[in-house]
Amino acid sequence: MIHNKTVIFQNLGLIDYQTAWDYQEKLHAEIVGVKLNNKHLALDSQVLTPNYLLFCEHPHVYTLGKSGKPEHLLLDEAGLENYEAKYYKINRGGDITYHGKGQLVGYPIFDLENFFTDIHKYMRFLEEGVIRTCADFGIDAGRIQGLTGVWIDYVEQKNPRKICAMGVKASRWVTMHGFALNVNTDLNYFKHIVPCGIEDKAVTSIEQELGKPQDFQEVSNRMAKHLQDIFEIEALSDRQ
Repeated sequence: MIHNKTVIFQNLGLIDYQTAWDYQEKLHAEIVGVKLNNKHLALDSQVLTPNYLLFCEHPHVYTLGKSGKPEHLLLDEAGLENYEAKYYKINRGGDITYHGKGQLVGYPIFDLENFFTDIHKYMRFLEEGVIRTCADFGIDAGRIQGLTGVWIDYVEQKNPRKICAMGVKASRWVTMHGFALNVNTDLNYFKHIVPCGIEDKAVTSIEQELGKPQDFQEVSNRMAKHLQDIFEIEALSDRQ
């Protein structure tokens, strides 16, 4: 099999969750289609599968993963309307989480056969990108054994708090969904859920940890660069 380590980067800006989900599904289906077609072709006739990295923000929305519990959303329909938030049950792993303005959401649509075929390694690589990005802003972030995502106070765990949630889906080694890094996020919206199904740990943001809003574009740029380094992406090309 021939490998393609070039990634097409797209900054979608502020975009409706369903619109972004539909777009992910479209790109995912296209990549899977190329892979299935390649199976019927000689090696020298096969087509490279593309990879995409989508960055965006969403208006207020709660999403529940396949393994999540609906009761972890603490708002009814009237409450959702009052807070101008939407709610979706989706096909990623994980429990419930929140997306909103000031949160950097990343959706890598990667054919992992271009990189490595190991979902756990893939998740750790995404976490590493967040850890390095936080370090750029003077924040010591890391992992807590048995818990997905990136955390502050991950060693002593006197007041552990999640700064980035993750949930992915992969089929035929093509990924979708991804990570949500709280930059200047309104953390009050997390009070209306049991974040990721974890009742005894708090949620934080870069703004919360540093005491002032941060340059969102700078955080985005740093994150993209770190992912490029970690995944050994040969080229991260912009395409709108």
